[in-house]
Amino acid sequence: MYTVFEPGFYYSVCAIMLVLAVLVFIGLQRIKAGYGAFYKGGWGPTVSNRPGWILMESPVFVAMLLFWLLSPRRCDPTLIVMASLFELHYFQRSFIFPLLIRGKNRMPLAICLMGATFNLINSYMIGGWLFYVAPADRYPVSWLYSPLFILGTVVFFAGMAINLNSDYIIRHLRKPGDTRHYIPRGGMFRYVTSANYLGEVVEWTGFAILSWSLGGLVFAIFTFANLAPRARQLHMRYCREFGDEYRRLNRRYIIPYIY
Repeated sequence: MYTVFEPGFYYSVCAIMLVLAVLVFIGLQRIKAGYGAFYKGGWGPTVSNRPGWILMESPVFVAMLLFWLLSPRRCDPTLIVMASLFELHYFQRSFIFPLLIRGKNRMPLAICLMGATFNLINSYMIGGWLFYVAPADRYPVSWLYSPLFILGTVVFFAGMAINLNSDYIIRHLRKPGDTRHYIPRGGMFRYVTSANYLGEVVEWTGFAILSWSLGGLVFAIFTFANLAPRARQLHMRYCREFGDEYRRLNRRYIIPYIY
């Protein structure tokens, strides 16, 4: 029976997402996604940031959990470890990060739904591969002490540390009641404008390495394609707002010394 877990369908989805990544990267050079620093009207109904982030991020956590629990491979030790790393990230993004958000900003409901859709496709590319599409002998227990898994895991946790530290710095830029804008400093902000986005890219690059999978690679590429243009726009905004004070910092957008 033809199912969404047949290799032909799976690889087609990955190919489509690669093409979309290129289009998204090009399109977001001109279009500013209307949330966070670039929130503005014109995107339709809005929700406050906290429920908005939960709505956008939690579906991928639930979807991966279902892929995992409904799979005949659900007790495979190596898959349990890799799926747990994925879920660790999204538990933090879905249920901890929103509770730490300060302020009363809002985000368009359309952005939440688009983000949730993108996340669900990513959970399919990762969870579908791990628990259904990959050959049954693809990830023996020995994979957990292979060079690829060890390297990828180190990179994954390095990215997570960068992301969490950067979010902490951003949250503490202002004191309660302060509405001024400040330049983030410290951590990887020494080198790039969007250190939190750098952390995301590094994390999923690490996951692509530790899983050594097409789905992981496409996820990492799409993450960069989605976040790099936004990092560039934020860099330009800081240059306009802070002028030479910011330009003298000589930061790149998202990749230290490169981009």
